Amino acid sequence: MPRFSIIVPSHGVAGRLSLALDSVLAQSYGDFELIPVCDGPGAPAADVAAAHARRDSRVRPVHSPPSAGLGGARNAGTAAATGAYLLFLDGDDVLAPGALSALAGRLAQTGDVDALYFEHERTPWWEGLPRPVDPPGALPGGLPAGLPDPLPEHAFAPAGAPRLTGVRLPAWSAAYRRAFVSGHRLAFPPGHHTDLAWGGQVVLAAERIAVLRRVVVRHLLRRQGSRLELPGEHQFDLLDQSERVLVRAREQGLSGERFAALFAQVMEVVTETARHPARVPAGRRRAFFDRARLLDRDHRPAGFRPPAGHPGLPPRLPAPLTHPVFRVRGAAARAAGRAARAGAGAASGLRAVRTRLAYRWHLRRPLDDDLVVYCAYWGRGYACNPAALHARALELAPHLRAVFLVEPGQEHTVPEGVDHALIGSPRAWKVLARAKYLVNNANFADAVVKRPGSVHVQTQHGTPLKTMGCDQSTYPVVAAQSGSFTGLLRRVDRWDHNLSSNRHSTEVWERAFPGTYETLEYGYPRNDLLLTAGAEDVARVRRALGVPEGATAVLYAPTHRDHHTGFEPGLDLEEFCAAAGDDVVVLLRAHYFYDRGGRAGSGRVIDVTAHRSTEEVCLAADALITDYSSIMFDYANLDRPIVVYADDWDVYRMTRGVCFDLLASPPGPVAHTPGELAALFRDGSFAGARSAALRAVFRERFCQFDDGRAAERVVRRVFLGEPEAALPPVIPLAARVPAPAAVPFTRTGVPAVRSAAPFVRS
Repeated sequence: MPRFSIIVPSHGVAGRLSLALDSVLAQSYGDFELIPVCDGPGAPAADVAAAHARRDSRVRPVHSPPSAGLGGARNAGTAAATGAYLLFLDGDDVLAPGALSALAGRLAQTGDVDALYFEHERTPWWEGLPRPVDPPGALPGGLPAGLPDPLPEHAFAPAGAPRLTGVRLPAWSAAYRRAFVSGHRLAFPPGHHTDLAWGGQVVLAAERIAVLRRVVVRHLLRRQGSRLELPGEHQFDLLDQSERVLVRAREQGLSGERFAALFAQVMEVVTETARHPARVPAGRRRAFFDRARLLDRDHRPAGFRPPAGHPGLPPRLPAPLTHPVFRVRGAAARAAGRAARAGAGAASGLRAVRTRLAYRWHLRRPLDDDLVVYCAYWGRGYACNPAALHARALELAPHLRAVFLVEPGQEHTVPEGVDHALIGSPRAWKVLARAKYLVNNANFADAVVKRPGSVHVQTQHGTPLKTMGCDQSTYPVVAAQSGSFTGLLRRVDRWDHNLSSNRHSTEVWERAFPGTYETLEYGYPRNDLLLTAGAEDVARVRRALGVPEGATAVLYAPTHRDHHTGFEPGLDLEEFCAAAGDDVVVLLRAHYFYDRGGRAGSGRVIDVTAHRSTEEVCLAADALITDYSSIMFDYANLDRPIVVYADDWDVYRMTRGVCFDLLASPPGPVAHTPGELAALFRDGSFAGARSAALRAVFRERFCQFDDGRAAERVVRRVFLGEPEAALPPVIPLAARVPAPAAVPFTRTGVPAVRSAAPFVRS
């Protein structure tokens, strides 16, 4: 039997679950079992837990449905546990180094106890320095209130500390003897605020407890706060849990002093919620107050006097004009005014006034349930995931009306028949105010108001290798160019859905863009083309781009350098062509920050930067050379050769930051100099057996959900409201058939079909 069973519920924390599990597995004390509790097979956290279980036999995942909530997940872990002591760890928290050794050492001193309380720290969501926590009613370090002073060296009975109640402590603030928990049939009750009921029942049943003056858990403070701080019907669960503890205490015949302390601390928690203007829904505040007063009346001990400084329940509801709902409405109106003024900043005079007033007026009109607004790359044109979603919605949801927003000068990118509006125009602000659905691969302007009932879909525009969002804050060069991170987070707060093409992206987005959105692991709609196009499509695109018949087209797509002021190709492409082979041509595609084109060299370098569709360019290419661009993840769906040209990896990693070590797990061969790069193509190793093996591992990790049906899944789920179970399942990687290459290669890197005559570039 292991000494400790560490139970880790994981719902909604897939992005940080690895950190939590790794913090346990890295403990110097190894006599434990680790029980991640996941939503079910196929859920993001379940895959993370399964991967850890394959590496370490002490990891034993179990499943609990999301409907069971946090309490149900903890109960499921408890039922599966075999250890002498139970520890509960939230899926985005970590154990401090040496924590289990310290717990084992303290238990050796005290002997078996029913509960061993310990200290914890709070860690800010932006990964700042942890700090001790002193919640109301607790001693320094988060220890329970009412402990003897000084703290005893050995175990003691709760009766000797009447003010020790446990109702204000989280479940992860102690280790619990499993035989004690099962013997008293202790369990987390259904609903929310279950820590109050659990902590209270533990202290009521315990006979021997002890304290460890050491930090064991580092608790992550989520940016969006605790679910318990949000308004909703779940706040009534607080009254149910409070009633449960007080009734049990009366049935147990708790002494007068202990019951008075328990009642006081329970009512402190209830009063904090009752007095908080944002926690109880406006229309339900009277019901909450009435039940709270009944709780007070039914359980108040005779002669009870609230502790000094305790505010008690408010004597009456707030006056109508100061009620929170009116303040919210006033704030919304003021925000609308600010938004309209910001949006019309480029205009002046009468037109600016009209735009501002019109936007405010349209915000007051009902949402148009059939209107969708799309935008890509800050208005650079009809492209990427928004364009692919729009095209699929035309087929599956023809009742929807769509407007694509583009910057002036980009109207030509919009296909004939697609309605569009210029960013900043009165019509653009009108549709932004009225549309139920807003789809973007970047972000809409700060001035856009997130209306109740509207649905914002963040599609993203690539799989991250470089740091993104808030993760950029520690890289000065990037942070200086990123603007306000506070502004970024306000934009994130508008998202309802966020697309992901692989589990890696899911984890990174959760850290980089902390918010309350739902992650949709459906794949990227823009990559559907790479799985559905045929040989005729490939030939058509190559002709349109001017790729000569019989040529090996190599796409060169370097990424943006934050420490550069303009586009620097980093490679002499003419020299590369001359050294790589007579049949090689290069398709140059600069980062979209430099999308104006005009960089063509001789006949063997074709500038395709200005071509509207990156996906079509990928179809035309027989192989890819890139440095650190996210295009490698998309191109990998084609299962064609990829070469990484990493001539400045150390500089890039230091200035921009990366999510993982690309050179340790590349999608193909890595070259560091122009000579090495040309040699890979000259001898065919760029497409040889080793290249294929590296690519296979890379595709397993990063091509999880791109199967050609991503757009369909998004349209059906978001626009048509179909349940998750009704969506097309992801096609296994081995069963997918990518678009065929014009020049396929054998495992030796030799073209499978040679042209009868060398190509001639006109």
